[in-house]
Amino acid sequence: MSQGSPGDCVPLEPTSGPSTPPNPFVHELHLSRLQRIKFCLLGALLAPIRVLLAFIVLFLLWPFAWLQVAGLSEEQLQEPLTGWRKTVCHNGVLGLSRLLFFLLGFLRIRVRGQRASRLQAPVLVAAPHSTFFDPIVLLPCDLPKVVSRAENLSVPVIGALLRFNQAILVSRHDPASRRRVVEEVRRRATSGGKWPQVLFFPEGTCSNKKALLKFKPGAFIAGVPVQPILIRYPNSLDTTSWAWRGPGVALGIPATECEFVGSLPVIVVGRLKVAFEPQLWELGKVLRKAGLSPGYVDTGAEPGRSRMINQDEFARQLQLSDPQTVAGAFSYFQKDANGLVDFRDVALALAALDRGTGLEELTRLAFELFAEEQAEGPSRLLCSDGFSTILHLLLGSPRPAAETLHAELCQAGPHQGLSLCQFQDFSLRDPLHGKLFSTYLRPSQTPNASSPGSCPALANGTVHSPKQKGD
Repeated sequence: MSQGSPGDCVPLEPTSGPSTPPNPFVHELHLSRLQRIKFCLLGALLAPIRVLLAFIVLFLLWPFAWLQVAGLSEEQLQEPLTGWRKTVCHNGVLGLSRLLFFLLGFLRIRVRGQRASRLQAPVLVAAPHSTFFDPIVLLPCDLPKVVSRAENLSVPVIGALLRFNQAILVSRHDPASRRRVVEEVRRRATSGGKWPQVLFFPEGTCSNKKALLKFKPGAFIAGVPVQPILIRYPNSLDTTSWAWRGPGVALGIPATECEFVGSLPVIVVGRLKVAFEPQLWELGKVLRKAGLSPGYVDTGAEPGRSRMINQDEFARQLQLSDPQTVAGAFSYFQKDANGLVDFRDVALALAALDRGTGLEELTRLAFELFAEEQAEGPSRLLCSDGFSTILHLLLGSPRPAAETLHAELCQAGPHQGLSLCQFQDFSLRDPLHGKLFSTYLRPSQTPNASSPGSCPALANGTVHSPKQKGD
């Protein structure tokens, strides 16, 4: 789809085999220089008028969206709406939405292929997701239900449209919310056509269309047929993407193992997910800009015992005075419900940034800070919570992935925790994961990083690894 030209929403039948994609739509305009100048002037004159009209239409959508759900209880909204609400409000929102996109420059939506019915494919997945214009795929699909962030309910007009849509809402701050979303998707997808189709953007975030991000599993957990929708903007100049950074699908673009966890891009290395770029280095830049050398900070963190501190105490401990620097450095660390951070996290981060700290010393310190006393067996073991905290802090690994890896590492031993020797075997001597600590945290200290079997480090610290069997 493109501004000022026909767009493509390409639904593929869920049971169809491979076929040769049609030739791309080509529209050539041969204009003289004078005609181009006229078009530029006309565009500059009409653009603000079209944007103003688009905003007016957007706010006209609100009464239709509000009317459909007005007076209905939460229990009633758990079932698909019928009757006059469905007929009048649904058609009103559909017509105004098409007018809105028309004013924004989408004169025509070209659909190739045939959309499956709700019985044939209860779930639709659309990709690549690159712009806020992508919801235009809702129009040729007759406004399917969507999955959206719960925070969007507070956005004017958008919140009303989500209620109108009976959207499935997920909160990124509530781990139990994801489970409820999966249950609700499964309930609607297995309703035998009672509910409209559910639309997912399975990448979970916007990309720059240079590659498909790794799909999240939510659209596929229900185990029902899924119909993919390929989105194309055929204009030669990309005026729609708003994510410009990043890395033989039917779209003619490569796929990548990169995916997003919240707003953090991660890649898969063995059994672990690792931040695409070390956030720890960003903290180092902030501290160096303030003239602070991590090696000269006496953290005084107490091994095995958390000490929660607020932002003021954090500033005093690190002897930082500039409020902006304090806020930037403090924001790096995970906070509890009261906005406090564990000072052990600060101590480990500073040690990792200190080039005078060797890797063996760093891993020993990490173990000492987060290992827990045991009533029986070895005196101290690194349990799941401490292990995931270390990997999240140093490598940017999402906690669920680190917890899964910890459980696998503990299967080889009699305890539900790792000894210092086991942790250092993993972090320093493991053929795959051990390279993360050397090439990812210390790229300049690994002259043999390019030897056979190693994970080569890129200039920005990113580690690429060949995909292992079973991963």
